[in-house]
Amino acid sequence: MKQFLIPKGAYGYVKNRKRYTACRTVFFFLLCIGIYVIGIVRTGSNKNLLTIAAVLGCLPACKSAVNFIIFMKARGCSETLHQKLTAYDEKLETFYDLYFTSYQKNFPISHMALKGGMLCGITETPACDCNEAKKHLEQMLMQEGIKNVVVNLFSEEDSYIDRLSRLVEMDENPHKNKEDIVNLLYAVSL
Repeated sequence: MKQFLIPKGAYGYVKNRKRYTACRTVFFFLLCIGIYVIGIVRTGSNKNLLTIAAVLGCLPACKSAVNFIIFMKARGCSETLHQKLTAYDEKLETFYDLYFTSYQKNFPISHMALKGGMLCGITETPACDCNEAKKHLEQMLMQEGIKNVVVNLFSEEDSYIDRLSRLVEMDENPHKNKEDIVNLLYAVSL
């Protein structure tokens, strides 16, 4: 049986979440409308407890709608880039479809790789400012007390693939806070 939800960091996560949040949002709103209509049909008026339940049910429905809108803005890794990067998935700790948000800007990162104290990523969005994204990630790492991690973000495919090739050749021990880095990446992305 095919897995319904693709885990965060896997290829296709954003696309999968768009569908999931769309279905969830529609379901929540239909549930609220159904409860409201049942209340009117049963009592002949909207002045009943089911109306209150329907209105309160709109809270998670609206939260789901906001989540859906955010995912609609996000773009995941393209199929062509994914084909080029699959060779590195077994040799490095890799992450796909990460979408980092900050108060000022959003940073769509198509792919990231971690080896030792090196964390690199690529964005396919021309509007994404790699320097700002790098500062944001470094700040998040420092806030968590994770040190000695070098963050490099690229916007050019060839430069990134060259960097991944050099990372594969490096003989470096895993970072002592590897799990914390991975957890942080998942926590600060959609």
